Amino acid sequence: MHIQICDMRIFITYLNTHIAYQNLVKDLTKGNEARLIWNFALPMFVGNVFQQLYQIINSIIVGKYIGKEALAAVGASFPIMFSIVALVIGVGMGGTVVISQYFGIKQFDKVKRASDTLMVFLVVAGFIFGLLGIILSTPILNVMSLPAELMVDAKSYLNINMMGMFALFGYNAVSSVLRGMGDSKTPLYFLFVSIFVNLGLDFLFVLGFGWGIKGVAWATVIAYATSWLLAVWYLNKTHSLSRFSFFKPVFDWQIFKQSLRIGLPSGIQQTFVGIGSMALMSVVNGFGVNVIAAYTAASRIDSFVSMPAMNFSAALSAFVGQNLVSNHIQRIKNGFRSTLIMSAVICAVLTVVVVFFGDSIMRLFIDPNEKDIEEVVRIGHEYLVVVCSFYILFSTMFVINGLLRGAGATVIPMFTTLFSLWLIRLPVAYFLSQQIGEKGIWWSIPIGWGLGMIGAWIYYLTGKWKNKAVVKAPPKVLKDAELGDPNCSRDYTGRV
Repeated sequence: MHIQICDMRIFITYLNTHIAYQNLVKDLTKGNEARLIWNFALPMFVGNVFQQLYQIINSIIVGKYIGKEALAAVGASFPIMFSIVALVIGVGMGGTVVISQYFGIKQFDKVKRASDTLMVFLVVAGFIFGLLGIILSTPILNVMSLPAELMVDAKSYLNINMMGMFALFGYNAVSSVLRGMGDSKTPLYFLFVSIFVNLGLDFLFVLGFGWGIKGVAWATVIAYATSWLLAVWYLNKTHSLSRFSFFKPVFDWQIFKQSLRIGLPSGIQQTFVGIGSMALMSVVNGFGVNVIAAYTAASRIDSFVSMPAMNFSAALSAFVGQNLVSNHIQRIKNGFRSTLIMSAVICAVLTVVVVFFGDSIMRLFIDPNEKDIEEVVRIGHEYLVVVCSFYILFSTMFVINGLLRGAGATVIPMFTTLFSLWLIRLPVAYFLSQQIGEKGIWWSIPIGWGLGMIGAWIYYLTGKWKNKAVVKAPPKVLKDAELGDPNCSRDYTGRV
């Protein structure tokens, strides 16, 4: 299908802002691969460090000032929230890849339309899925066999978060648009705003007003809404090419179909991952409040170790998205190799820290006056030793999947992930938990990672991912781009 001729106003806007715009976005098709990926991943990593610090401080506030039951309720609610939003976020990931590839071949009119389309879809979907979450919260919590003493807190926390789902989706839409164009720094600044607003409101609502777990949930919703509105304002002030109007949004069905085609497999994958996490949580719930609280706190610590792989994977996806449309296969391979090394080294260092100091870190989450504090700390540290010791498997799996998603080959990561979760981890968790208690659940996690990594690696070696690009660059655009012609953006008549 022919790409439509761009709106001349967009093209003129691009010409007028070209120099300034190049300072805000990054071309990942030129330069040292490792340095580009590192520089692209670093802002996301720093942002996630702060985000995880917020999650940890948030959990400390809940555990120390509300109680271990509230901490357990928050942990039990997370898989439900993840399952409800994962499908939509997956489509949003597809939109990011489409934006990245259009930017890679300099079709800036399509970048604008794809940005608007992504924003409209995610905000509308946020309202719809938030409503579904509220309606389904009670039945799902019952199915998960949540202990009765946690039901009221878990339902309150879940429902309030669902009310603000549109703001969370909107914030992620702006971040996805910017990252798709190579700008990973700006989303970091708005993440900082969200974190500081969230923490300030946590202390105010929990310690000042005594709202308990409801205060924690409202703080999260207000923080995301604030960051989203500020991010849209910033986008409209500084990125004329991607300016968004709440009153005259553009929705391009063709681009949406492209995003759907590439993002739906990831969305389905993450939805089933979320449902699998709910099933795993059901097994955890069977061991009582102490195990649930320990699992929640340990998962917060564990998330620190997973961040390098996740951020490098996201950076590699953007790198691959821009380079594949220009057929820079060797650059992709070089970047992939460098990403594996960087991710593995950082994960190894963090693993050593967490394994040796996990016991002390766990104590930060529990009120020292709790009568079961030693039991909760023991269980949490046990989880950390088992799971974090095998993070090299997770790191490798995630980096490979990042390459495949950036190339548009999202179906294979979906199948390998679902296979490792549903056919390996869940059955193993159920079986081993009957034999050796909750430790069996912990051991099922690295076993699943190992088999998922093997499946992804086998597909990578076939090389079929090289032909999965969503956007096909017109020959003239590629020729001009390779020659360094500054007017290479003038051809808008290629095919997709």
